[in-house]
Amino acid sequence: MPVKSSAPKKMTPAEQRDLDVRIGFIEGLVRRDPGYVDALQLLGDHYTQRGRFVEGLQVDERLAHLEPGSPLVFYNLACSYALTDQFDRAAETLEKALSLGYHDFNWLAKDPDLRKLRKHPLYQRIEDRIRQMKNAVR
Repeated sequence: MPVKSSAPKKMTPAEQRDLDVRIGFIEGLVRRDPGYVDALQLLGDHYTQRGRFVEGLQVDERLAHLEPGSPLVFYNLACSYALTDQFDRAAETLEKALSLGYHDFNWLAKDPDLRKLRKHPLYQRIEDRIRQMKNAVR
């Protein structure tokens, strides 16, 4: 499962239409099979690319119920919380992703979806945790 794409980039009208068609198609798949994890992952990513952050958050919350042991699912859920300015939940969920084994610290430090969270005081706790994790490996 890929890490969710960052906040929406500038798209041409044709790219927007193409993405909207893909969203519509995947929504249909998910209606027929609500537990189709791969389709949900794509749908959440596409919603985020389109700037539909609340819908992306809803998909990520569903995925967290379907895949409760996946560090990447919880990482993406933390991104969705950050994109919807729910910083307490974002920090808590990011810590859960770390506990589950998320370890791409370089991406975490530059992921545009987490930009606002990194400016929040709660992020200091996450940085401390990452430092501890890095030191434990040495």
